[in-house]
Amino acid sequence: MAQVLIIDDDPELLTVCQVGLEALGHAVRLAETGADGLAATAVSHPDVIVLDLGLPDLDGVEVARRIRNWSQTPIIVLSADGTEDRKVEALEAGADDYVTKPFGMRELNARIRVAQRHHATAADGPDPAQRDVGPLHLDLVHYQATYDGRELDLTPREFEFLAYLAGHAGKVCTRRMILENVWGPGYRNELSYLKVYAYRIRRKLGDEEGRFLQSDPAVGYRLATPAG
Repeated sequence: MAQVLIIDDDPELLTVCQVGLEALGHAVRLAETGADGLAATAVSHPDVIVLDLGLPDLDGVEVARRIRNWSQTPIIVLSADGTEDRKVEALEAGADDYVTKPFGMRELNARIRVAQRHHATAADGPDPAQRDVGPLHLDLVHYQATYDGRELDLTPREFEFLAYLAGHAGKVCTRRMILENVWGPGYRNELSYLKVYAYRIRRKLGDEEGRFLQSDPAVGYRLATPAG
């Protein structure tokens, strides 16, 4: 299980999260301000950070941005603000996931496990020429892909779209992030591209319902990780 740091100024929520997560086997540390959260991150080196955006001293997005300057610890944003702009702002500041209040403890626990597993995989330094996410296997050198052992007939751009998401598996990638990294900076506003390519890729995967290549409405896309 994980060492979890929760940064939130709501004492009742902190108590509920601490009791719930400790009952699930996690070790939990609490901080009620952005400054205390930054200090706790530096001192305790948590495995996962659960971060509220509405803190009394610092905006949660700024806290995420500062942590990302020196740490790759997974950050799960926990906020009552579920607007598109706020989600995008948090994700582009370095957050790995976004959970909107109210939430269930089982959901939060699942997000923590996915974030921890993804971080551990990245730290192990996988072969940079190969990417595997659940049933998807990508050969980045030869632009070859298989899904459940079945070879996929992908265009180069479809492959690059999947490869980018696979490099951030389990994490929501915003539309702007995908467009800038796959198509280039000049395409950051071509949002229609993503819908077309996601539709084509899902058809080739046999994933028309979007269970593997998932959409976060008006925010972006992600690849589901096992048990994620």
